[in-house]
Amino acid sequence: MIKKFKGSIMLLMTSLIWGTAFVAQSEGMNYVGPFTYNAMRTLLGGIVLIPVIMLFRFLDRKSGGGKSEYSLKNTVAGGICCGAVLFIASSLQQAGIVYTTAGKAGFVTALYIVIVPVIGIFLHRKMPLKMWLFIAVALAGFWLLCIKDNFSISSGDMLVFIGAVFFAVHIIVIDHFNKMETDGVLMSCIQFFTAGLLMLICMFIFEKPVISDICDAGGTILYAGIMSCGAAYTLQILGQKYTNPTLATLLMSLESVFAALSGWLILNERLSAKEFFGCVLIFAAVILAQLAGTDKQQTEMNGELK
Repeated sequence: MIKKFKGSIMLLMTSLIWGTAFVAQSEGMNYVGPFTYNAMRTLLGGIVLIPVIMLFRFLDRKSGGGKSEYSLKNTVAGGICCGAVLFIASSLQQAGIVYTTAGKAGFVTALYIVIVPVIGIFLHRKMPLKMWLFIAVALAGFWLLCIKDNFSISSGDMLVFIGAVFFAVHIIVIDHFNKMETDGVLMSCIQFFTAGLLMLICMFIFEKPVISDICDAGGTILYAGIMSCGAAYTLQILGQKYTNPTLATLLMSLESVFAALSGWLILNERLSAKEFFGCVLIFAAVILAQLAGTDKQQTEMNGELK
């Protein structure tokens, strides 16, 4: 129970960091292209984790820890796979935002909370009926919060939607490797360098990066790299160790709520009654899903005790 609560808190912090980073990410796009921005912040996220890994190793040796319980082979494989998927998802999303509105992009990206359980069905994973209800409530909340004009399918919408599919795949890949005795922090570091190098290649192929422009976007890159990449994605990997994929996606879907709230606090944007009600629906869906997960776990524990 404590581990499950710990995992939920980590994922909640992840969504909070991602939501507040939306302001920095939007500002950074005023100076550089999507591949340049993503490459800089993603590589920075990997660099930031190097001293963290060294600190963990030092503390482990100091505490007299024995041989590592993690598989280096699985950790490296997981990092590379997660990094490749993250590269595709982030690139599609960032490119799509250029051609669509922020409201549409937020809603379309949020569809990954539905895509995860749908993919899970093909992986022979059972989904409780009430969880589908909670997802439907969350989607209704996203609609009220994010959609600001008539919904139509544009090239930008399609890019963001395909990106959402890969974000769902990213969550499932993380869940897969978390079950294979991997080091979460090291895997996160490897995924950033993998994704960052792929983005760096695309940056030089499709864009013309200018040092002065990168410096102008430096503040937003630092925040997005250290917090959104280095901290949040690591919290995602560690938090998913104790949380099932569907509940994890619901918790991380709060990113849009925190993005709206940070826009209100930092950019003086106002929430309409409709948008506020959308936030309420999303929070309600997450809380109900959390309680349902707790009840199921308690039932399983009681069954084991009998």
